[in-house]
Amino acid sequence: MASSLETTFSREWLRRGPLACALWPVSLLFRGLAAARRAAFAAGRMPSERLPVPVVVVGNIFIGGTGKTPLTIWLVEALRAAGYTPGVVSRGFGGKDAAPRAVAATSAPAEVGDEPVLIAARTGCPVFVGRKRAGAGRALLAAHPDVDVIVTDDGLQHYALARDVEIVLFDGRGVGNGWTLPAGPLREPPSRRRDFTVVNAPALTPALAAAVAPPGTAPGTPWQMRLAGDVAERLAQRADQLALADLARRAGEGSGLRIAAAAGIGNPGRFFAMLRGAGLQPLEIPLPDHHDFLDRPFAALEADIILVTEKDAVKCWQIEELRNDPRIWVVPVSARIDAALADQIVEKIRGCTPA
Repeated sequence: MASSLETTFSREWLRRGPLACALWPVSLLFRGLAAARRAAFAAGRMPSERLPVPVVVVGNIFIGGTGKTPLTIWLVEALRAAGYTPGVVSRGFGGKDAAPRAVAATSAPAEVGDEPVLIAARTGCPVFVGRKRAGAGRALLAAHPDVDVIVTDDGLQHYALARDVEIVLFDGRGVGNGWTLPAGPLREPPSRRRDFTVVNAPALTPALAAAVAPPGTAPGTPWQMRLAGDVAERLAQRADQLALADLARRAGEGSGLRIAAAAGIGNPGRFFAMLRGAGLQPLEIPLPDHHDFLDRPFAALEADIILVTEKDAVKCWQIEELRNDPRIWVVPVSARIDAALADQIVEKIRGCTPA
């Protein structure tokens, strides 16, 4: 029932149909409350803690997955290349503890969240999670005093943590029908100010760029991000790699190779579209975001190869039956963005005055 309701709203949020119109008055109330809350923080009526190092927030106003984790990983690598020592804080989806805690590549996703584990594994930088991001940031800096910039994975609306740079990420859905919750998919209106706008889409059309850019923004300001994946790595042995192009060629030669793809991310269609772009036509298995895989979804699946995302792989690895399933292959993706964006972010960070 929950999945059906989510599908219904996801469809309705892309247009201004009868359901969205019926909920529009409620969305005005939601928008007003969100604006009042933000104004209270800005005016100091609600406390906002500033950390002693610059803070960069990577977030979205479109509910659900837009690709924040790959962007966070790209940003960490870009900051390192510029001479910084970055750390990452996150709330940690599904995390059981409110208190800040460190995350390692071997941490249990059920305890700290799947995305923080993935970030720790891909970047090797300090990662801390906590219900209160300011507390997580303080704990990270206490454990790693060499960190000189903090990136927050999500948390755009978590104003209790002061920030120096805000990056708002969209995907090919743009702003949907342009309305806030519950009539539309937006947590805040598209006019919300930010420092940088990034769009995760194979093509950045003029219409899409105009939809996501706040009023008064110069043309060409939104930056395009593409997610690229060229190989699949066997879950049981990540050093065992197979080029997606070779996999597509084998499947196209009438080999009878049965290929499936599963994705428990905010927008599974984006993962499937990337695989189709590589020439594959897998059986597509969309799963709920942050799916835990405890229901063993592949037990009765007739497939020779099952392609999964890295985010899903960190949870599959925790389950012995899946970890040892030779059919499961991971498709790592990396964000491709103009290096000039990194230069501008670094320039803005350098203009920040530490507390």
